[in-house]
Amino acid sequence: MGTPDFAVPALDAVAAAHQVVAVYCQPPRPAGRGRNDRPSPVQCRAEALGLPLRHPVSLKSAAEQAAFAGLGADIAVVVAYGLILPQAILDAPRLGCLNIHASLLPRWRGAAPIHRAIMAGDRETGISIMRMEAGLDTGPVLLREATPIGPAETTGELHDRLAQMGARMIGAALSRIDSLVAAPQPAAGASYAAKIDKSESRVDWSRPAAEIDRLIRGLAPFPGAWCEVAGERLKLLRARPVKGQGAPGRILGGFRVACGEGALDILEAQRQGRRPMAAAELLRGLTLPDRLS
Repeated sequence: MGTPDFAVPALDAVAAAHQVVAVYCQPPRPAGRGRNDRPSPVQCRAEALGLPLRHPVSLKSAAEQAAFAGLGADIAVVVAYGLILPQAILDAPRLGCLNIHASLLPRWRGAAPIHRAIMAGDRETGISIMRMEAGLDTGPVLLREATPIGPAETTGELHDRLAQMGARMIGAALSRIDSLVAAPQPAAGASYAAKIDKSESRVDWSRPAAEIDRLIRGLAPFPGAWCEVAGERLKLLRARPVKGQGAPGRILGGFRVACGEGALDILEAQRQGRRPMAAAELLRGLTLPDRLS
């Protein structure tokens, strides 16, 4: 049970070693300029593998819950599915539902654990394989493994590493399911990874350079931190904190911007409707003002 790119490696790992009685994902959604319905990455992969596919809008109805129970599944693997699982769904598989969560629970329960870990300046994150219960990411953990967050790593890069890590770990969990002991999550250290709000993505140059760098990396490549240049929204994709001082937002040369503390070299950015560009290439077609707002 999963929907986006993050879930595809896990689907491959499970399908390679076990009989998959059904793949659940969210329905196709309008996307692109034509707003035509586009199947999710998990749907595309399931169809390529020839697996039975279902994409209900909700699992709340008695009919959908009966259909799920009728599969007779031993276990359900859930990763970034995007739908709430009612108790009847959680109870249906003989061995319950396992979730692949991209954090070291109980830190960063919720929708955006990868973004939040980078934005908060965490030095490490990881994967937790959790037995699901009614609470939001509160279930006991069967396996957990940590990995360092690189000093220049973006959410996109960490996402891809954790997707592969989760696939490996769910394979290990399923192979040892009868011997694994689920440990309750500790009460201390719990935090909530709220979905990214659009209001968070605009850069405030009065903040310290290190904090802005974490924001840029945490929101790259999507939804993207941004600033305004001559009325145009410019998405910032990579930066590097450096020494420098000046009024916040002042251009100190090239694409070096003064911050509330220190300065930031913008290394990669994207204009509206254009591809991402290195700063040197971008500046050949874009004149920066003396100060960014």
